[in-house]
Amino acid sequence: MTAVTFLPESSGGHPPAAHIRFPFPPEVDVSNADRLLPLIMDRVRPRPGRPAGLLVLDLTATEFMDSQGVRLINEVHRLLRPRTPVHVVARPESLASRVLELTGVRRDIPVYDNLPEAMAAQGLA
Repeated sequence: MTAVTFLPESSGGHPPAAHIRFPFPPEVDVSNADRLLPLIMDRVRPRPGRPAGLLVLDLTATEFMDSQGVRLINEVHRLLRPRTPVHVVARPESLASRVLELTGVRRDIPVYDNLPEAMAAQGLA
């Protein structure tokens, strides 16, 4: 269900940081948002051999999202900050992207238009 991508080692000799992709379901609303939070938090839980990296919340397959999805994204960001940066990816023409725009999530959390761009982004935001 998810993919972990390891980026090439930097010239500084430090191990690569793990970028974690968490794909959201086609619908995120009151019926499932509360169940997603523990799944996301478990996915980013520190594990031996996996340095802290970037969490990418992938909404590219999400066709419907209401305020519960926004609450979930904000809660994940709040709980992980500053240890683990959070980025979001949503297709520009999607309802999820529009909801992120209307609610102001884009002001606080980087939102990308495609997955390769989000996964390649540095976790500095």
